[in-house]
Amino acid sequence: MGAPTHLAAASGSAVGPEARFERILREHGAALRRAVAGYEQDPARREDLFQDVCLAIWQALPRFRGESSERTFLFRIAHNRGLTHRVRRPPSPTADFAETDDVEDPAATPEAAAHHGQRRARLRAAVRRLALEPQQVLTMTLEGLTPREIADVLGITENNVGVRLSRARRLLREALGAAGETR
Repeated sequence: MGAPTHLAAASGSAVGPEARFERILREHGAALRRAVAGYEQDPARREDLFQDVCLAIWQALPRFRGESSERTFLFRIAHNRGLTHRVRRPPSPTADFAETDDVEDPAATPEAAAHHGQRRARLRAAVRRLALEPQQVLTMTLEGLTPREIADVLGITENNVGVRLSRARRLLREALGAAGETR
């Protein structure tokens, strides 16, 4: 499957579409995997969804005109594919919670690393138990997207992002508090 050769000019560099796609996956792949994990818990179905997102990115790259940041463009694709996936295949209630691209601090003691890993796993599990709307804004916030970028991805106003994020944080605090996970 070939992509138009005008991609190099559109990307502002002299790299071909394959190199550009590889760079995107290298730079944003882990974040996209975490975003996809918010839509699907089952590891095999999550991998299928990630591959679907990658294919959609490949197909959409020729149409990227730079009207938003590349990261916003990629998350918008992941969001749209995730929503479509969620509608077609509702989440499995028995899916196992799997880690996604965790990197431990090499300077941490084994006990501190284990404690940090457990807290991170509980946080992700609590986020996953939330409804889709609060889950989306929390996931994108944790990935470092700005409120403006999140608004662009979700197709809502920046003010609405703030409202959703405030509600999501409250719901997350309640979920973690109920599980005995407050600071």
